[in-house]
Parts: sequence; C-alpha cells; structure tokens
Amino acid sequence: MVSGKRVAKSNIRIEAYGTVDELICYIGLLRDKVSTAAHQQWLIDIQDRLMICAAILASDCDDCKVKIPELRQSYVQELENAIDSMEKELPELTSFVLPGGHAISSYAQISRTVCRRAERRIVEVTAKHFVPDIVLQYINRLSDFYLYYQESYLLIIRD
Repeated sequence: MVSGKRVAKSNIRIEAYGTVDELICYIGLLRDKVSTAAHQQWLIDIQDRLMICAAILASDCDDCKVKIPELRQSYVQELENAIDSMEKELPELTSFVLPGGHAISSYAQISRTVCRRAERRIVEVTAKHFVPDIVLQYINRLSDFYLYYQESYLLIIRD
C-alpha cells in the first residue's frame, strides 16, 4: 500500500490493483502481437493509464507523501471516441462473440475478461473505501473498448 500500511495479501485493495496489474500484462502481450505503431502506441497509453488506476487503488491515505498521478476525464472520452469509431465500421452485433479467429482477437478477449474482473474488484473496494468515480468509469469503458477492438481487428484481417 502507498501509505506503508501492512495488510493481508487477500486485502480487497491488493486484489483490485493486482487484477489491474494482470490486465496491464495481458495488454503488453496484445501489444507485442499488433503490427502497427499506432496500435502499439495506443496500447502503451492504455497501459500507462491503468498504472494510474493501480496507483489510485493502492493509495489508502488522505495525505500520502507520494504524489498519485491523476486519471483524467479526457482518457475516458478517448475510449468513447474509439468505441464510436469502431462501432460505425462494424456490423451490428446480433449474437455472442466467441473468442478465437486470430491470436490478436483472442488476446483482446482475454484483456476484456480480466478488465471485467478488475471492474468487479474495484466495485468491492468502493463499497468500503473511497475511490474516485473516474477509475470505475475508465475500467468500464475499457472493457467495452476491447470487445469492439477484437471485432475491428478481425474485420481488418478478413479484408
């Protein structure tokens, strides 16, 4: 914990930011598989923002001596814009999307499911501790982003 407090490994805050850390790793794997510099940079930006989320989740003090970076509303808006852009290019989803079809699509699906788990853990933390709303907003939009990202990627490689 940022405050230096010792807590059990099963502490819900540790579980939450540990799941965010796991997500960062899966996104790194996804980043290693995409071929365009633009996609790689976007995934690096997402990893950076997730590091901010993890820092916020690990900060259990009001007067932490360590400066915690700020998660900005513009980051959520960037995800919204990307989702809107991908949604315009994709056919309407009328059924469940099964993982598979390409390694990048599968890694994006894994990222989506780990992101959803992180979201559930963060909800648990917010039931007992203050966490800025922006953290949950970002994680929620990110999981939707990965649903569209994997579908968009499949569309690109099919053409």
